[in-house]
Amino acid sequence: MSQSSSNALVPYQPGGQIAPVQRARSGEAPFKIVRDDIELHNREEVVKFLPDILGRALARIWIDPGFYADFSGDPKGCLERAGVHLPEEISIEFSKAVADRPKIIVYEQRPNSRFKVRVLYLQLVMMAGK
Repeated sequence: MSQSSSNALVPYQPGGQIAPVQRARSGEAPFKIVRDDIELHNREEVVKFLPDILGRALARIWIDPGFYADFSGDPKGCLERAGVHLPEEISIEFSKAVADRPKIIVYEQRPNSRFKVRVLYLQLVMMAGK
């Protein structure tokens, strides 16, 4: 994947080499969740695009204590401030017990319904290989 089209927080080059970290352009915040504002209109768009966005949010939570505090207090509002606009019926819960890895759960709740349906969840998983 070319660096210009990659959304990775740590750019990757073919052959297993990690590319040098690029500095943010003047006036641009480092480690942005999305390059341009995005508005998701329905469940299908949420399922298609939100996992990548939340993956970047989880990565940023891991390295940025200020973002962690903001996201853990108001996940949907934090995403909105970062330029990710979700449908009203979509809600996001964030949890991190002391010994657990951060987990994000996305729900959909239809108007006039008491029930939430889990749409997706993401959790950091550490893997080691030999």
